[in-house]
Amino acid sequence: MAMGFLRCLLAFGMTTLLASATIASERERINYLLHCSGCHQADGSGSPESGIPDMRGRIGHYLRLPEGRAYLVQVPGTSQSSLNDRDTATLLNWMVSTLSGKEVPADFAPYTRDEVTRLRGNPLADVSAARTQVITRLQQMGYRNE
Repeated sequence: MAMGFLRCLLAFGMTTLLASATIASERERINYLLHCSGCHQADGSGSPESGIPDMRGRIGHYLRLPEGRAYLVQVPGTSQSSLNDRDTATLLNWMVSTLSGKEVPADFAPYTRDEVTRLRGNPLADVSAARTQVITRLQQMGYRNE
């Protein structure tokens, strides 16, 4: 009887954990749709002809460089978002894993609220120049990130 109860309890715990993860993922997808898709499209494809980069298969590479990691927080759409710093960190973590998971470095440390707070306090003066610098460095390292 005790084993049956423990199995039931374990199954309930696993179901609850999976449901929580699903709800969190759905919340991040909704935040992406509300705060990012207006420019970057629902699938992350952006509008490269209008200067809005395609993030799919690319933004994970940005995490290979401290300035690339910072760029993802400091770009105006992120730094000026109405999301609080914790939700912004969670959304960024979701975005890099969802849109560019294969490119995320193995040693990736998730964004934190404190990191987002610090980086938002130092917005980019020249977004285009910062992006060009990151892309140039990535290309020098052998990563294509157009």
